[in-house]
Amino acid sequence: MKIKVCGLRDAENIRQIAELQPDYMGFIFYEKSPRFWGDLLPFDQRLEGIKKVGVFVNSTIENIEQKADGFDLDYIQLHGNETAEFCQRLQGKGFKIIKAFQISNDFDFSILKDYKPYCDFFLFDTKTNNYGGSGKQFDWKILENYDNEMPYFLSGGIGLEETEKIKGLKELTIHAIDVNSKFEIEPGLKEVDKLKQLFSKLSDEIRC
Repeated sequence: MKIKVCGLRDAENIRQIAELQPDYMGFIFYEKSPRFWGDLLPFDQRLEGIKKVGVFVNSTIENIEQKADGFDLDYIQLHGNETAEFCQRLQGKGFKIIKAFQISNDFDFSILKDYKPYCDFFLFDTKTNNYGGSGKQFDWKILENYDNEMPYFLSGGIGLEETEKIKGLKELTIHAIDVNSKFEIEPGLKEVDKLKQLFSKLSDEIRC
């Protein structure tokens, strides 16, 4: 199980977190997000060994292509209402796709079938009125209804207090946990010491 730190926008904070060597770092290109990367300059470091994920919400293919090229993104995370056809078009342009879904207690996992041929991973986040970063957690028991055919990122309100619970999920096809607001000082600025604790608690047992 790997670790993704999402919602970064401060250069020094990014450098400090990169030293922890997360598997993925997420950068949000959704204008309405308080963690919006905006017109900030492309990364001033290579982030060696770390995959860069660009997060988009109901964007255009042209905008995604522009940002992916300018920021040398490794993955495109689609966090809105994008269709399977939209994912297919992006995949056809050579992009690796993470498709996010907002999970509630009555979520119908059968809708994922059409997306599977065109995505590399799914991401399961808590259903809210917004698109991610809510700090709220859905009931992980609903994951028992998923067929586990495609590995996924587990997101939504994950903090230090969930580490023991996460260790109990090793039998599921969780590719990575996605952390964000529970490790923030303010939107876009992460508390490095808390992240160090997370990495320490999880690295020996499940980071592989």
